[in-house]
Amino acid sequence: MLDSIISKDIELLIFLNNLGTEQWDGFWMVVTNKFSAVPLYLFLIWISYKKFGSKKTLAIVIAVLLVVVLSDQTSQLFKYHFMRLRPCWDETIAPEIRMVLDKCGGKYSYFSAHAANAMAVAGFFSLVLRRSVPKLPVLLIIWALFVAYSRVYLAVHFPADILTGLFVGGVYSILVYGIFKKVEVKLLS
Repeated sequence: MLDSIISKDIELLIFLNNLGTEQWDGFWMVVTNKFSAVPLYLFLIWISYKKFGSKKTLAIVIAVLLVVVLSDQTSQLFKYHFMRLRPCWDETIAPEIRMVLDKCGGKYSYFSAHAANAMAVAGFFSLVLRRSVPKLPVLLIIWALFVAYSRVYLAVHFPADILTGLFVGGVYSILVYGIFKKVEVKLLS
């Protein structure tokens, strides 16, 4: 059964990756670049500051750092436990995929830290700001999905890596938000 799932995962990667064109390569390389999200992060911190003030915003920033560290480090643990080669390192499928990046990154792919981190940030800020800026959660989730898809487009992750990363990031965002709310009640009241 696992072999069948892995086979379908490879087929889906090849299909999705080959939908790409040179015209869109630059766009997806910007989406996947972790520094391109800095303006978004600064905007989210600014919104938090305007809505909640400096004390709660500092607590939010600390919580976001915690959720990113958790999702990122969990991804690293999984990568070195499962040791699944990234698509771009897997010589058996390399001829069938579009290589967009000059460098492939680390050797292992399961699961995507990009997807996990993007969903962790999107999920946490969605929970924190959903009442203040009702349409923001939808935009943040779309952004996280774009970041996640960029990893398949660039052939550095399989779809299963992305789905797992999105799930893990979402779970951590909920857990850290729960902790944040308890701390907020005790310390910020």
